[in-house]
Amino acid sequence: MKEKIAPPADLGSRIARWTSGLNRLDTTIPGLTFHRWETPTEPTSYMLPSSICLIGQGRKRLFLGKETYIYDANRFLITAVDLPVVSQILEASADAPYLGLTLELDLRLIAQLMVSGDMPPSRTPKAQLGIAVSEVPPSLLDAFNRLIDLMEQPDDIAALAPLIKQEIFYRLLTGTQGPLLRRIGTVGNHGYQVSRAIDWLKSNFSKPMKVEDLANRAGLSLSAFHTHFRAITALSPLQFQKRMRLNEARRLMLTEHMDASGAAFKVGYESPSQFSREYSRYFGAPPTRDIKNLAETSTIQR
Repeated sequence: MKEKIAPPADLGSRIARWTSGLNRLDTTIPGLTFHRWETPTEPTSYMLPSSICLIGQGRKRLFLGKETYIYDANRFLITAVDLPVVSQILEASADAPYLGLTLELDLRLIAQLMVSGDMPPSRTPKAQLGIAVSEVPPSLLDAFNRLIDLMEQPDDIAALAPLIKQEIFYRLLTGTQGPLLRRIGTVGNHGYQVSRAIDWLKSNFSKPMKVEDLANRAGLSLSAFHTHFRAITALSPLQFQKRMRLNEARRLMLTEHMDASGAAFKVGYESPSQFSREYSRYFGAPPTRDIKNLAETSTIQR
């Protein structure tokens, strides 16, 4: 039998082991992505899915609306819903690269854990921003290290990765940010109702949308929906839809090599000139120039 290789001692070393020469690696574990950067980055706009983000080395800043979040090896970031954010890597060098990971949350599994663990719903019915930063507890870090170590034993991933993910989600639910997740996972809570609307938008953002219809899907009055949607995402529903469209258009041009007009129509724009204006305002450069710049730097920073 081949002797098992001893895993690296810490999270940063584990990520570094798999990312030499890469900015991004979608790992063999579903939902787990590694990130490596050897220089600080300019602010970058993108859609961050509901996820937990850990850093093994370096420091990162993220903006949502008027709020700023900074995290590092001692603090993790969590988003309970998909959010359009702006992020910037603050500390990275060739000798000490930025090394981070993102694990997408399984909100259905989290809701199941709330039921099976007899966890009380959030006591804060008022909607709040669906994002937070907290200190990394040793138990959470240990679970992530064990999840990454499964990559050394690929035959074990299908059986064991779901169990370790379940442990990670349990640690989150019972930790300092448990109330944030429980607000999203509790049926009838405003966070849950807004998350339903966001789920629908993720699959239908290219279609014409009436906010009244979206409010009905969420089970809220129009005024209440506007209030709680903005409280959680820092945007109005129409602003949120627009950013989803622009981010998807950017992806289509970068990874599927669509031209700007084709991408604009694909995501629901009827006017290429309007698309170009809004794209430039959001990303800071016209589509063609922005995609050229991104291609030269290999990938979008996440």
